[in-house]
Amino acid sequence: MKSYRKELWFDVAGRRAFINITPQVEQCLRESGIQEGLLLCNAMHITASVFINDDESGLHQDYDDWLERLAPHAPVSQYRHNRTGEDNGDAHLKRQIMGREVVVAVTKGRLDFGTWERIFYGEFDGNRRKRVLVKIIGE
Repeated sequence: MKSYRKELWFDVAGRRAFINITPQVEQCLRESGIQEGLLLCNAMHITASVFINDDESGLHQDYDDWLERLAPHAPVSQYRHNRTGEDNGDAHLKRQIMGREVVVAVTKGRLDFGTWERIFYGEFDGNRRKRVLVKIIGE
């Protein structure tokens, strides 16, 4: 069995964003040479997420609005976590809702997706460099 590992780096200007990282992940799969196996993709930061969904701007805005209603950024005093001197208590909760990672089957050298599925990086506490891990195992 082969194994492949790569880190993808992102520097999001602004607090929140959803970025389609499918092309970068597909490039990792090509580099790996793996034809059959599993691909794990996960955020390496506790205020960011990796998830699968449709690449549609209205849906992305719906996610952003929904998450802000569930865990609004302000007032920052509402979060006990922020008593540590940080202002990202909301980002930790948003990440928990959206998830840490995805696992995708690899079949015949391609991501085995449903029709509209794409991999996204969700940033909830941006303005600094963060990374995503891509790990692929198989033959």
